[in-house]
Amino acid sequence: MPPPTLAVVEQVIRASWSPASCDPVDLADWSPANPARGQCGVTALVLQDHLGGDLLMAEVRHADGSRQGVHYWNRLDDGAELDLTREQFLAAEVVLEPRVVHRPPDISGGRLYEQYTRLATRVRDGLARDGGE
Repeated sequence: MPPPTLAVVEQVIRASWSPASCDPVDLADWSPANPARGQCGVTALVLQDHLGGDLLMAEVRHADGSRQGVHYWNRLDDGAELDLTREQFLAAEVVLEPRVVHRPPDISGGRLYEQYTRLATRVRDGLARDGGE
């Protein structure tokens, strides 16, 4: 069976977001109206699992210049940047220039391991159900 298309992977990832895959730091701000909130790190990892490429990370600042946090997204092998969670940010939150970061060789001890596992499982099951894998 051919690998899933980008469109299918994106659709399944977006349908798989939930409070269970949200970064605990952002959980209070997660809602069905803003389902991308707190999903960037795990989404970038899951997208890399399926499509390869590089992980990008950038600081996010509030309008007053104070640090809001960090944001992750992907650069595919063809050089195209893919950011499925950019819409999570408010107008007063500014994403700065990214840098390439290396995927940790073992994320099982990381802070977002449970959220990553939940999202990865839902995406894998969704792709299998939709005929993408």
